[in-house]
Amino acid sequence: MSDRLRIGTRSSAMALAQTEAAAEAARAHHPGLQVDVVLFKPAGDRDQTSKLDRHGGKGGAFVGEIREAMRSGALEAAMHSLKDMPGDEEAPGLVIAAMLTREPSGDALVLKPGLSLEEFENNGGAGFKIGTNAVRRAAFLRRLFPNAEIIHFRGAADTRIRKLDEGAMQNLPDGGAVGPADALVVAEAGLHRVRLPDRIAKVFDAADMPPAIGQGVVALECAAGDWETRRRLAALDHEPTRICAEAEREVLWILNGHCNSPIAGRARITSDQLHISACVISEDGRHLVTVERAGATSRPRELGRDVGQALLDAGAREIIDETRPHLEPTS
Repeated sequence: MSDRLRIGTRSSAMALAQTEAAAEAARAHHPGLQVDVVLFKPAGDRDQTSKLDRHGGKGGAFVGEIREAMRSGALEAAMHSLKDMPGDEEAPGLVIAAMLTREPSGDALVLKPGLSLEEFENNGGAGFKIGTNAVRRAAFLRRLFPNAEIIHFRGAADTRIRKLDEGAMQNLPDGGAVGPADALVVAEAGLHRVRLPDRIAKVFDAADMPPAIGQGVVALECAAGDWETRRRLAALDHEPTRICAEAEREVLWILNGHCNSPIAGRARITSDQLHISACVISEDGRHLVTVERAGATSRPRELGRDVGQALLDAGAREIIDETRPHLEPTS
């Protein structure tokens, strides 16, 4: 039995903060265990220009290389932001062994220095450029700020804010550039992780900008057959978070969404009931399909499947297929 646990993670400040917290928790639960954090710079971090689908979506951009290191035996575990883990496919030989207590799941608005929230929100954001790389955020921003220009903007949270403050342009895959941005939308939890909560100008209400599936959840993954690592990581698992995340990810499974699909959803537990609200929105923000359901906390996957099927019945497939330009619409 090894007394060492090597956890792989992205080298961004946000990912490192998440992983160090997980490592401290592992040390606290297992005294004497040597926990090492191993840093990676996957394709999505090396390439700060292209859209993520060039690298196979979030899975290929942020998760794939670290997973291969686990399969090769170079790591015992990996830390991922759950929202970066594909929910529409299996990861052969791997298992999510723990989900840590969920952090705030909302999205936050960050403004360039000197710009007030009142000035920005006046007249639907007219004259301002809002940066984001998430198709979900872009779609809801077009709905909330119809007069603003939504621009492609890449990088870790702290990097994007630095580019915002410096008035830097964002390079585009075709060799052009856009910007500078007047505002950004990033995960609220991410701003806390990189110690920049003072830059939050506004946290969007979930009714206006529903979060990504799994947003705010840190997942620890390991080899399915490594029972000792699974046992160690299981001690860190937060059951209410896992229940909610399993329901949310089942929605993704049923919808068969991909990295360009503007899918959102959030589950929560109240008393002994599990509530979930999920939606699919067109990229232009004009068409929105939303489904809400409640059920037993003991059957999260069943509830998620119910919500996913209800979204399909309400027209979600057509919206998703519009984001797959290389495919013919399904019947």
